[in-house]
Amino acid sequence: MDSNEILRRHAFVYKKKYGQNFITDQNLLEAIVSDAGVGENSTVLEIGAGAGTLTRALAARAKRVISFEVDKTLRPVLEETLAGFQNVELIFGDFMGCATAAFERRQREPYMVVANLPYYLTTPIVLRFVEEAELCTSLTVMVQEEVAERFTASPGTAAYGAVTVAIARRGRARIVRRIPRTVFYPRPNVDSALVRVDFGQDLPVEDDAAFRAAVRAAFSSRRKTLENNLMGAFQLSREEAKAVLLEAGVEEGARGEILSPERFEALARVLVKRNIFKTEW
Repeated sequence: MDSNEILRRHAFVYKKKYGQNFITDQNLLEAIVSDAGVGENSTVLEIGAGAGTLTRALAARAKRVISFEVDKTLRPVLEETLAGFQNVELIFGDFMGCATAAFERRQREPYMVVANLPYYLTTPIVLRFVEEAELCTSLTVMVQEEVAERFTASPGTAAYGAVTVAIARRGRARIVRRIPRTVFYPRPNVDSALVRVDFGQDLPVEDDAAFRAAVRAAFSSRRKTLENNLMGAFQLSREEAKAVLLEAGVEEGARGEILSPERFEALARVLVKRNIFKTEW
């Protein structure tokens, strides 16, 4: 099936505001489905159906596909691309306007996310599943290569940041495929990568809000030491900040990017223990 021909026949106009960059290479589409681990018993959530090429590849392998698409002008394109597939539910609307808890109450069974995400929504969507989802077993998403490096970075590297910690706290992230810009139409200005995050390896956290506050404070200014960032975030004296870090087992002069998720949890526990962070914040 020639998706480009279908798009032309329906006089579809690409809309930059939606970040529409479609994939038409069938071998690549099937590889993405395989990389995601989609099988005959899988329920898949796709965010951004686009021309339906990935949707179709998913539907050929999965038990069920739920696909959101914000651009209603793609309806006739998708109806033709997905003709004959009874296991696809198309929802024309903005996924970001659908509460995660409400979606999961409706879903009521485990699901995986597989999507070629609009670049401008990549981090908000990923963090939403990381922080809110209870039934999602994995995310396999196409993102900018630079963003993929941040999602999968190791402590102590330049790419390691707050989003890396948030993802690592919930599971394991890895780059499973690097994809050149030439396979997309329209062609973006950057290369991409396929990132897979497998959930189910949650780091036990005593106080979720305190953990997030500790991470937020640590990366509030990457050029400053963790000691200085804690002073600014929690109005601590230098002596108080030093004492917090000592108790949390963090070396003097450290910056936030060297702390593992486990060390951030130790820091959060000290902040709560010393009554520096209050949950009502």
